[in-house]
Amino acid sequence: MSQRVSDEAVGEIRSGSSSRRHGDTLPHIHKVGVLPKLPLIQEIKHSVIETFFSDNPFEQFKNQTWSRKFLLGLQSVFPIFEWGRHYDLNKFRGDFISGLTIASLCIPQDIAYAKLANLDPQYALYTSFVAPLVYAFMGSSRDIAIGPVAVVSLLLGTMLSNEISDYKTHEYLRLAFTATFFAGVTQMALGVLRLGFLIDFLSHAAIVGFMAGAAITIALQQLKGLLGIKNFTKKTDVVSVMRSVFSAAHHGWNWQTIVIGVAFLVFLLVTKHIAKKNKKLFWVAAISPMISVIISTFFVYITRADKKGVAIVRHVKKGVNPSSASEIFFSGKHLGAGVRIGVVAGMVALTEAVAIGRTFAAMRDYSIDGNKEMVAMGTMNIIGSLTSCYVATGSFSRSAVNYMAGCKTAVSNIVMSIVVLLTLLLITPLFKYTPNAVLASIIIAAVLGLVNIEAVILLWKVDKFDFLACMGAFFGVIFKSVEIGLLIAVAISFAKILLQVTRPRTAVLGKLPGTTIFRNVQQYPKATQINGMLIIRVDSAIYFSNSNYIKERILRWLTDEEAQRVASGLSRIEYLIVEMSPVTDIDTSGIHAFEELYKSLQKREKQLILANPGPIVVEKLHASQLTNLIGEDKIFLTVADAVSTFGSKGAAVV
Repeated sequence: MSQRVSDEAVGEIRSGSSSRRHGDTLPHIHKVGVLPKLPLIQEIKHSVIETFFSDNPFEQFKNQTWSRKFLLGLQSVFPIFEWGRHYDLNKFRGDFISGLTIASLCIPQDIAYAKLANLDPQYALYTSFVAPLVYAFMGSSRDIAIGPVAVVSLLLGTMLSNEISDYKTHEYLRLAFTATFFAGVTQMALGVLRLGFLIDFLSHAAIVGFMAGAAITIALQQLKGLLGIKNFTKKTDVVSVMRSVFSAAHHGWNWQTIVIGVAFLVFLLVTKHIAKKNKKLFWVAAISPMISVIISTFFVYITRADKKGVAIVRHVKKGVNPSSASEIFFSGKHLGAGVRIGVVAGMVALTEAVAIGRTFAAMRDYSIDGNKEMVAMGTMNIIGSLTSCYVATGSFSRSAVNYMAGCKTAVSNIVMSIVVLLTLLLITPLFKYTPNAVLASIIIAAVLGLVNIEAVILLWKVDKFDFLACMGAFFGVIFKSVEIGLLIAVAISFAKILLQVTRPRTAVLGKLPGTTIFRNVQQYPKATQINGMLIIRVDSAIYFSNSNYIKERILRWLTDEEAQRVASGLSRIEYLIVEMSPVTDIDTSGIHAFEELYKSLQKREKQLILANPGPIVVEKLHASQLTNLIGEDKIFLTVADAVSTFGSKGAAVV
């Protein structure tokens, strides 16, 4: 056609003459429709809204008074003002018990996790005081428990020590606060700019491998405290750690330390097993770390085992958080490192928190706002960096305990925070004789749950590429470093996306007997191909990255199928039907590829037919005049319509 047809005539099929030509009388065949053309500004506006505001966050503000809008805005930033109006004593009872329970778990864990970050124990306690308070006001999850976690602590400790090797210096501490500040800035920026979808690029498979590798690395690092080794490597890879362990076997191990560590590790693992078997006894595992600390500290104090080589905590600074606003590097040689470490730690912490929040929200059948979570996490880490805290996020072990203890709202975090404050003000000197071996056993018992064997097996069964991503992240962490493992995880995740985009699947379709349905002949062996026709389905949008491959793959299908049919004594293929229902979009490269495909088919004396193109695709086919090249009568709503129009009735290839 030399001119563009009207919307009413778009895709209309001239079925009468074609049907009569083949001796068929066709029922009415619907035309392929086109969406009304929107002005450019509206198209851009629609795309921006769907990308960044798909949850329609401003809907609640429509037709409201200014005072009501202010209240809704306040509740949007601080959800506590919304659910707090309905808070009652029954909810507080559940939150109070949950808060006390997770506090008994977090205090010994915090002291242990601080060692992973190469920081003094009080900084982890500071973090568990400030961060949960901020999150309780701004977070949207009812169940998540906030504080330092093993993976982020190890990641920080590794990256910070790579920049400043002497972690006892004040510069190291300042860099930790700087990284925490920029971790918060990163998280808040993602939430404010509504870029939360970026964290989804780290696939579930990569997270499973990364977490498992980090868990193994953390557990191996604890051999220093569990065996009483004094001279231990600062590297985290498994080779360096095991070399350090065995080189100290003859003179560096302390048997008293081993007895204490192994005994309490067995105790912790047994209590975890009991809690796993009987969900009602979850509190046994929750309080076992605190019991371990109390008993071991008392034992060391009365036996003075510290004088026999048993390493102890020695000093946990008493008092509330001091200000650290003046300690953050906003200039100088360490600023770049602080930003880089903060961005990485912030992304990892955010990924873990969002995954935990979504898990428990699904269990309780409520939804969390991902962007609000990012703003809440970012705010609490920014405030934390100004009050001597390091990067905090959601803890899976504590969140699970919080959930099972019957928490109702985020008030359980406030209760935990108050208990930690009282600990800082009153009882931190009592931790002086706590043996490092017990802290090591607490960490080992906590991180073993991060190794999800069942998930790895499922990855192998479902998707081998996901399994490869998982193993790449796992081995990268344990044989190199945490950040290298994370980099490998991200790289493999992106590689999978690129592979799927550049090499999409295509399939040959056949007709299911007794129906007008066409399906993949490999999936449905009884589906029969139509004589003189080849039907190909493209299972992807067609872009510059895959357009040439799709064209070549279709021609290869055509060559192979025709050779087989001719060898079987069947007629040559006259029509190539491309089923386009999975093709959500097409760009100029894709249009050009179809033009080349059409010309190639013309040289082979074959006709190109398109079936069921989507609205965006149809619009672009018309805008590029490709419909004029192919012919309006060669574009159909369904494959069945195309076959009825151009195929020989009853002719099929078995």
